[in-house]
Amino acid sequence: MTRDIFIDLYHGKDDSASTQKDKKIQPLLPSSPLAETGMWSMRDNGRQSVPPINRFHPSHLFCLRPHTAPPTATINHPQHSSFLKCASSRTQAPSWDRRAMAEAGEWLPYVSTLAPCLLGFALYFYAPYWGVRGVPGPPALPIVGHLPLLALHGPDVFGALAKKYGPIFRFHLGRQPLVIVADPELCKEVGVRQFKSVPNRSLPSPIAGSDLHQKGLFFTRDERWSAMRNTIISLYQPSHLAGLIPTMQRCIERAADTIQLNGNVDIDFSDLALKLATDVIGQAAFGVDFALSAPREHGGREAEEFMAEHVHSTTSLKMDLSASLSIVLGLVAPALQGPARGLLRRLPGTADRRIARTNDRLRARVEEIVASRERDLDKRRGQRDFLSALLNARDSGGDKMRELLTPEYVGALTYEHLLAGSATTSFTLSSAVYLVSGHPEVEAKLLAEVDRSGAAPPTADDLQRNFPYLDRVIKEATRFYTVSPLIARETSRRVEVGGHALPKGTWLWLAPGVLARDAAQFPEPGEFRPERFEAGCEEERRRHPYAHVPFGLGPRACVGQRFALQEVKLAMFHLYRRYVFRRSPRMESPPEFQFGIVLGFKHGVKLRAIERRSPA
Repeated sequence: MTRDIFIDLYHGKDDSASTQKDKKIQPLLPSSPLAETGMWSMRDNGRQSVPPINRFHPSHLFCLRPHTAPPTATINHPQHSSFLKCASSRTQAPSWDRRAMAEAGEWLPYVSTLAPCLLGFALYFYAPYWGVRGVPGPPALPIVGHLPLLALHGPDVFGALAKKYGPIFRFHLGRQPLVIVADPELCKEVGVRQFKSVPNRSLPSPIAGSDLHQKGLFFTRDERWSAMRNTIISLYQPSHLAGLIPTMQRCIERAADTIQLNGNVDIDFSDLALKLATDVIGQAAFGVDFALSAPREHGGREAEEFMAEHVHSTTSLKMDLSASLSIVLGLVAPALQGPARGLLRRLPGTADRRIARTNDRLRARVEEIVASRERDLDKRRGQRDFLSALLNARDSGGDKMRELLTPEYVGALTYEHLLAGSATTSFTLSSAVYLVSGHPEVEAKLLAEVDRSGAAPPTADDLQRNFPYLDRVIKEATRFYTVSPLIARETSRRVEVGGHALPKGTWLWLAPGVLARDAAQFPEPGEFRPERFEAGCEEERRRHPYAHVPFGLGPRACVGQRFALQEVKLAMFHLYRRYVFRRSPRMESPPEFQFGIVLGFKHGVKLRAIERRSPA
């Protein structure tokens, strides 16, 4: 049996006497005391030889496999004979072991190639997690993270996670971990006190895939954002907003006439509100009357097409797995989003192709309006719309302003106003009317306040001072259904928030939607109760000042906040002077939402308008 051992030590193959009679055995292992002292020998056809073995050690024997019997070998040293006998018995193995080893050797190149790929894959997907691994959060699924939770529960999932993991927790938007802040004091810390360390918005997948939306004020960064913001804020002075009241009023009265023409049939109020808001912002931003909320015969086909494209572009900005394929890839593997979008936009029938073509048409329409307004210098000097004011500011601001406000940035800013001024405003108006329609006691108080105001249309100052209950209704509606449940931010340097050290580049998102449903700040948060916002009441005194931030906070707060509130107040005033609203039997309760960049009603808001018999 020991001869099997030694043939492995030397050759690793069969070296029988019939084929290797006269061949001297050549050593394959280093020297050993056994060889150096001549304590073992081999006999081959009567001849004796002692090969010069190098560094032989008995432990080597356990790594060897036996083969066909070699010439006999004898061991003369008593110290090792018993050991080798034992080792020889242990190393016997069947022939199928050798075949398995040979087959494994064939797979070795594939394994050696696949292993680095798997390692690179793991590093790519888990590298963002490593910097925020100390922040608590639920276990994340590979690749998709917590996207299935978001698809199943919508924004409500963030409130549930805050209850379980505390005011700061981790949520994986596909590959990208978000650090969610759901405490008013920590939100103040991030949005105000540490603004210099968290100055920019992170760029989520839907926006990263849309060139049209990237160059507006929301997602520009650093010095360019600061310069653009300072220019835009100057256009929202109270005097400018007051001058927009007649324009807003004409659009609202036209929408009210459309309701009357529909009679007692159900209306999709969210659709009407979106058309109304688009009409208002179209005149305020572009100086163009789309007439979308007008009776059918007044609206042009071109305006209807623009509206359809605008709605499609807005609703395609989704944050879950129902988005287009390139957006989903951007959520799970951002490096693939650009190439995939370039390919998919060329394939007929894909969502990415439809979105790309819609955005291209929108961009062309906006660029055409901008170019027309640039050429007509005399006309725009006398107009009060946002685009004219922006171009006038650029022309009077010198080279730096021209470099800042290039035509593509002017177009993006103007379209952003159309997007922000229509989607968010229409959602807020729809939410308020829907909630009031289900609470008769709130409706009665609101109607009494509207009727007391008299027959004259309210001015901007009247809306600010003379409608306190209407103001509470709108605040409670924005709390109950927060249009922006999350506010995106990104750290520009290492910061510490809530006891957690966060590296540069962390996506640090604030959660006003969670704050709005916090029972510690808003007792009975599931109740629609405008009285909770009554000035000086006990609940308001105990509430943290940053518990209700529907328009954001700090320098990055919405610059159009006063414009939106003025429009919603004026719309509710005029609508409730003429109508009351009841929920349609076709309206689901509670309503379902779709979550994109902003919240939206998934199936609309179906109401029935009832004309008031004795309006004031």
